Formats: sequence, structure tokens, C-alpha cells
Amino acid sequence: MKYVLISCGFLLFVGCASPLKERKENKTVPTSFNNSQDTVNTAKMKWKEFFTDPYLEVLIDTALKNNQEYNITLQEIIIAQNEIRARKGEYLPFVGLGAAGGVDKVGEYTRNGAVEKNLNIKDGTKFPDPLTDMMFGANASWEVDIWKKLRNAKKSAVLRYLGTVEGRNFMVTNIISEIATSYYELMAFDNQLEILRQNIEIQQNALEIVKMEKQAAKVTELAVRRFEAEVLKNQSRQYHILQQIVETENRINFLIGRYPQPVQRNSQGFQSLVPAKVQTGVPSQLLQNRPDIRQAELQLAAARLDIKVARANFYPSLRITAGVGYNAFNAKYLVTSPQSLMYTLAGELVAPLVNRNAIKAYYYSATAKQIQAAYNYERTILNAYVEVANQVANISNLEQSYNLRTQQVQALTQSIEISTRLFRSARADYMEVLLTQRDAVEAKFELVETKMEQMHAMVSVYRALGGGWK
Repeated sequence: MKYVLISCGFLLFVGCASPLKERKENKTVPTSFNNSQDTVNTAKMKWKEFFTDPYLEVLIDTALKNNQEYNITLQEIIIAQNEIRARKGEYLPFVGLGAAGGVDKVGEYTRNGAVEKNLNIKDGTKFPDPLTDMMFGANASWEVDIWKKLRNAKKSAVLRYLGTVEGRNFMVTNIISEIATSYYELMAFDNQLEILRQNIEIQQNALEIVKMEKQAAKVTELAVRRFEAEVLKNQSRQYHILQQIVETENRINFLIGRYPQPVQRNSQGFQSLVPAKVQTGVPSQLLQNRPDIRQAELQLAAARLDIKVARANFYPSLRITAGVGYNAFNAKYLVTSPQSLMYTLAGELVAPLVNRNAIKAYYYSATAKQIQAAYNYERTILNAYVEVANQVANISNLEQSYNLRTQQVQALTQSIEISTRLFRSARADYMEVLLTQRDAVEAKFELVETKMEQMHAMVSVYRALGGGWK
């Protein structure tokens, strides 16, 4: 026992590894987004409470059932679950059942053959020639988890499994935001197309007026051609918007896992939509609400356990093996007890002594991955805060911009009527009419785009806060 203890101490000494320095992550975040300490957070709202458009709800519901990428992620969760089962099985005893049979014929002029012949063994007690050997029984092996290497590996697998669940949650948030963003884009394109068609009708009426003015010799052919060119330009522009509508519809169709088809929507009240009020809460809530932050935190915890697993490889490992069964050279004696009963029990203590480069490399890599995970965690927190701060400012600025653009559209709409009257009374040039109509169309387009950006900002801040997955 004394020598065994000395051997264990020696193996433990040669197995020790000098620990590398791990990195402690920085979890500090600013105290507020806009000097507000209100903890009410829109991220806690379910997506069906946040998005109330019935057509949009149907699209999101369908996507959460049929989206291929989402279903791929669900399979990754199952893979992670199986990894836990595998890791758990490693620190439990391995038990197996087996049976074996064989025959052995030795030569007379060999050591075994000569010994039996020279001992003059009686015929009734001689070994059969040839000698058969039959056995059946159970065997077991167990690596005693002295340094918690196997248990830490299992805990690491559990953390990575939980990380895949958070990854699934983050994907849910992104799918919802992508569909909502594309849906509002689709509504905006519908409104731009309607504006363009109304403007084409106005320009065609203006073209007819210019033609009559030419007949009355008040304008030249140049004015007719310029108005005609403007009508053709806007008619051509329709097809560009129609193509954008097709592509946006198909983007939505792809997200919900179906082949191209029209997307149902009601775009008539788009410009009267009021973005939902978003309450940001305090930045520290991001650590709980954002699935990508939670995933990064779990991956960091798993990386720390991986270091412990790698470090344990330097220490001696203890393996116990055992077996029990029946063994005989004749089938009729095979189950005779206790004569044919056999058993084994052995213990093995081993530590790496020479050429430990592979173990060192694994340990150094595990430490480097932990440092990577710590930086990734900090980067994820920083990115989340920046996303929220940007969208909060964006919502405020877009609101001011939309109000001013509304006034611009009103002024230019009135200018069209004024310029048309002045042109009829020969008090304005035809170019003034053309430029006024062109400016009015562009202003209306920009107003629709600003409304679309407002809705995008609303969706983006909801996603940035971590909403949608609960």
C-alpha cells in the first residue's frame, strides 16, 4: 500500500499542468438608453400583441412552422440533446455480455505437449486433444471520474444544448422581424405604385391640355414632346416597382417555406399607420431578454468547463475492469458451479509522462477558446446596446422627418393646381408645370419611404430589445 501511494503521488506530480490565465468577461453596461430608469420593456410583449395586422400574423405563424432554417435549428437542438446523453454515459460503467468458443491443438514436441506427455497423466484426467474452450459471461469497465473530467464534459454539453435553444429563440426573433420588415416594404411599394398611377393620369390630362394649347398656337411641339416623355417615363417606372413587389413577395414566400404566390395584404391605410410605442426599459435587461447574449453567456460557461476537462487530462486516470462468467473445455461442465465459475477484477492507474504535446495543445486551445468566448460575449452585449440606441434615435428623427415631409407634399400638391391654372392663363411656362409635377411625385414617394422606415425602425427596436421569441 505504501508503494502504491508513493506511485500515485508521483503520477499526480508528473501529471500537473501549469494553469494558463483565463479571461474574466466584462458585464457592465450603461445605466440607461435615454436617461430614463423606467423598467417597463416592450420586449416582454408577445409578438401577437405587438403586431396586430391579421395578414401579418398569418404570415409569421406560417413561418414559425414551415421555415426550413428554423427547422434545421430544431434538429441541431436534438443533436445537442444526444451529445448530453453520450457525455453522461461516459462516466457510468460500461457493461457487456458475451460468449466465446475455440479449439486448440498443440504439437507433441512443444512445451505444452511435452509437459503433458512426460507427467504421465491418467487417461481420465488428460486434457482433451484437441482442446476446446467455451465461455460466456459479463464484463464491465469503469473510469473513476476522480478529477470530474467526465462530469464537467457532460455539464459543458448541457450548456451548449441550452445555447442551441437560445439560438433557436434568436432565430425566431429574426424571422419575425424579417417578415414584418418585408411586409411593410410590400405595403410601401403598393402605395408608391398607386401614387405613380394617379400621377400618370394627371400628366396625361396635362398632355391633352398642352396639345390643345399647341393647336391654339400658344405652345410649340417641344412642350408636347416634353409632357409626352414625362408620361412615358412614369409608365416605365411602374414596371420597376412591379418587379420590386414580386421580389418582396417571394422573399416573404421563401421565409414562410412556400413557392412564389401572391401575399395577402391591405395596403390602403399604410400612410395612416402609427408605429407602436416602444419602451426600452434599462440596458441591463438586455442580458436576460436578448437570446444571442444568453447564448454567448452559455457558450462562455461551457468554454470554462472545457478548460477543466483539458486540464484533467494531465492527471492520472483510474480504470477498473471486472468480469464474471463460466468457462470450461467441455459443454457438459460449462454451467457447473463452482468448478466452472470464473471472475476477474483489476484496477489501472495511468498518467501521461512522456510526449504530452497533444494534451498540452488541447489544453492551450481550450484556454484560447475561453478567451474568444469572453470577447464574443462582450461584443454581443455592445452590439445589442448599439442596436437599441441607434433605433431609439432613428424613431425620434423619423417622426420629425415625416411631419416635415407631410407639409412638403401638401405644399407641392397645391403647387400642381396653381401651376396648371397659371399655365392655362399663359402666366407660367410649361416647364414649371412639369417640374412641379415631378417634385410632387418625388415628395410623395419620399413620404411613403419615410413611413416605411418608421415601421422598420419600430420592428428593429423590438428585435434589438429581444422581443418576439417568448
